[in-house]
Amino acid sequence: MNPIIIALDCETAAEARHIVDATSKSVGFYKVGLELYAAAGMDFVRELRKRRKKVFLDLKLHDIGETVRRATAQIARSGVSLLTVHAEPQVMRAAVAGRGNSNLRILAVTVLTSLDQVDIHEMGYSCAIREVFDLRVRNAVRAGVDGLVCSPLEVGDVRRAVGPEMILVTPGVRSEGAAKGDQKRVATPAQAIADGANYLVIGRQVTRAADPNKAVRDILAELRLSGR
Repeated sequence: MNPIIIALDCETAAEARHIVDATSKSVGFYKVGLELYAAAGMDFVRELRKRRKKVFLDLKLHDIGETVRRATAQIARSGVSLLTVHAEPQVMRAAVAGRGNSNLRILAVTVLTSLDQVDIHEMGYSCAIREVFDLRVRNAVRAGVDGLVCSPLEVGDVRRAVGPEMILVTPGVRSEGAAKGDQKRVATPAQAIADGANYLVIGRQVTRAADPNKAVRDILAELRLSGR
């Protein structure tokens, strides 16, 4: 299985479409986040589905339960594969109820990979970032979600805690020598997979490359060399 999900963090549908065209020979899974969703909405999601691409809709839903349930039900009808929600118990339970018997899988966002201990303290938490993370993982398991979004530095511990069935998706993945951007807790693709990640969300390393398709092939070659 190809574990790469390309992050379409783009201003326009045209820009995102260019990236899909440039990588479609090597990748079949794409992330649509808030920026692209604000620009192109579900129309672009449906366009990807018509091209037989899988979609990771990274909206990080966070609202009252009934609103989340109804929004999730709408998204489930579109054929999206993965949807993110914040790891708040009410929100997660509502999303699980909303997806019903569809093939949509609900992922809980634990602690964003752009955050570190200083950020956690600024948010009002007096405990360590790891304590916040562990609590949210436990709540996600109890809520019955299908998977978690977590830092590649935490994915090994999470895999051991939740077992083999939970889907683990890791942003903040960079090859050796690639720029970290705004991510603070990162690891290489090979390390993330070795530690138990199912999917790797990769953006700028591919989307800003001179040859995006080659950039994907290079990452896949790294994974093959690591025995994955």
